[in-house]
Amino acid sequence: EIRSVADDLLATADLLADADVWCSLSYVADLYNWTCPNITNDRAFDIVGGRHPVIESVLRARGDNFVKNDCNLNAKAIALLTGPNMAGKSTYLRQNAIIVVLAHLGSFVPATRAIIGVCDQLFSRVGASDNLAAGQSTFMVEMSETANILNRTTDKSFIIFDEIGRGTATYDGMAIAQAVLEFLNTMQPRTLFATHYHELTHLVSNGCLGNVSCLTIDVREHNNEIVFMHKIISGVANRSYGIHVARMAGMPNSVVARAESVLAALN
Repeated sequence: EIRSVADDLLATADLLADADVWCSLSYVADLYNWTCPNITNDRAFDIVGGRHPVIESVLRARGDNFVKNDCNLNAKAIALLTGPNMAGKSTYLRQNAIIVVLAHLGSFVPATRAIIGVCDQLFSRVGASDNLAAGQSTFMVEMSETANILNRTTDKSFIIFDEIGRGTATYDGMAIAQAVLEFLNTMQPRTLFATHYHELTHLVSNGCLGNVSCLTIDVREHNNEIVFMHKIISGVANRSYGIHVARMAGMPNSVVARAESVLAALN
């Protein structure tokens, strides 16, 4: 008897699954004050008051507020983002990618306002992983993913790059990162490019990359302590505060002190 109505049961299950998705999206859109995005046929990208829905939910449960950030790629399609570790660069990249995905599937989005030109593809190169069974190191996986993006992107794509070239020698990695940035400057896909290679910002200030703007994270120093404001602003970072993060992670004081002395000598 079940077999005779199996097709109808499966079709009903599909409809219920669809209804569950749209009801859930409607519920969170109303509960968390999401907004209806304006989807256009050009290459516009203007997010006002964007948030990361998962991190915002976690912070809300702890009684903390999520810091909203804007993202405008209308004047220049590529944003080069520098700033300290742990300050919010990865969150910023991913929240804008999530907004793109939600908008294109027909959902409201976690933002105050969102104007997004249709994206033909969304690419993401974040995190670190290897595939040892296939003989691929972490750096090889990173390069393979980057190559796939560059070979397939168009000027209607949206890309987030969270560090390029960090798994090899410093100059090799910086050379690769610069070459990738120059390629993107020519192709002009809408891109958020986070890096600790602060030298790349000089290419923008020197006018070598006309389609790239510089963003950074607002950082304040108070009583010899670093305070991350988690606010994206125009400008460039002059340091990454890596040793500060090492101290936060519980590194032995002797190691932190030695690292500070070595850094001072290198500078």
